[in-house]
Amino acid sequence: MPRAARFLWVGKLKEPFFRDAAAHYLARLKPLLPFEETVLRDAPGKLPPAEKSERECRALLEALGPKDFVVCLDERGQELASRQLAEKLRVWTEDPNTRPCFVVGGAFGLNEAVRGRACFVWSLGRMTLPHELARVVLLEQVYRAAAILKGIPYHHD
Repeated sequence: MPRAARFLWVGKLKEPFFRDAAAHYLARLKPLLPFEETVLRDAPGKLPPAEKSERECRALLEALGPKDFVVCLDERGQELASRQLAEKLRVWTEDPNTRPCFVVGGAFGLNEAVRGRACFVWSLGRMTLPHELARVVLLEQVYRAAAILKGIPYHHD
């Protein structure tokens, strides 16, 4: 069985449709890949964006463990096809010394300190997505990658 993965998020999903979609993919992923989910409180909305981002990113860095192989989602990262992600997931989960930790920041993204801690910076595409939607897309893609690795007929080339 592969090593557990970790999902590290800023903020709760506020909209029911995002919560439902995330729960759907987490439930599908559970039998394929053990994981833990850590949700960090987002910074107060009254703060200026730069300060809000700084606080959230500081909390992300504090939450990361020494064995976390940090995979940050950022629009400036490397784009991957689904089979490429599956191969990376295989490698990341087979390493007995680390665990993949997928990180999605808050509404104002990740700062240089968090991206600097990343072992891999992954982009879902060049467009900017709301962080809640990025979380759902990430979960679907990790589920798809795990299904590819298990030979489950979900992905179609």
